[in-house]
Amino acid sequence: MSGVRLDRDGPVATITLDRPDALNAQTPDTWAALAAIGRDLPGDVRVVVVRGEGRAFSAGLDKSVFAGQRSGDAPTFAELAAMAEDDCDAVIAGYQSAFTWLRRPALVSIAAVQGHAIGAGFQLALACDLRVLADDAQFSMAETTLGLVPDLTGTKPLVSLVGESTALEICLTGRRVGAEEAQRIGLASLVVPRADLTAAVHDLTAALLAPPRDAVTETKALITGARQRSHAEQEAAERAAQGRRLRDLAGLGE
Repeated sequence: MSGVRLDRDGPVATITLDRPDALNAQTPDTWAALAAIGRDLPGDVRVVVVRGEGRAFSAGLDKSVFAGQRSGDAPTFAELAAMAEDDCDAVIAGYQSAFTWLRRPALVSIAAVQGHAIGAGFQLALACDLRVLADDAQFSMAETTLGLVPDLTGTKPLVSLVGESTALEICLTGRRVGAEEAQRIGLASLVVPRADLTAAVHDLTAALLAPPRDAVTETKALITGARQRSHAEQEAAERAAQGRRLRDLAGLGE
């Protein structure tokens, strides 16, 4: 079982990691379910909320995977290690697809984080555009301490948010980053008391739905692409986006 639940409320999709007894630990089945949600998500969805049921957002990779147990049709760690390099690469790319779709320009994704978000849980929160944390939230990138590397698309957003030096220290030590520090260093968009987490995410979702969708999509593309562009390239991108918005508002768009 994947332990992933999807609920729709108009333009809002809520994905719940629903294995509270296992602190929402993840398996390849989890990633297959998340990837399938991304593939099948209706086009009228504008906001995706990712949350965890129970005490924790996600305690990372399930211990059964480390122990060599099979998860659905996915290879075990031993089988993955024995694969040809290209085949191993393709399997991991499939796992990453569970995370990458949360960054689509037409969506705004929010991670609602309480309790532990460790390893794969931390990377799932990093895959989202915004992170709303309960005051008991704890991030940890534990992969390197286990002899592995973070490979579920978390390294680039981590560096973008906190800088190379801090990202390196967080990854190499595997230490816990609490909610207060997370907000101070840029990992958290908002920190609220645990009891207020659901309400805070609801309020943020309503604010994100207020502007016209196309304006949100264009603005997100400008912001997320800004680091890769020079000043001149960013200015050109702004002009092009504004031209499209003006033509659309005037009824002259394609």
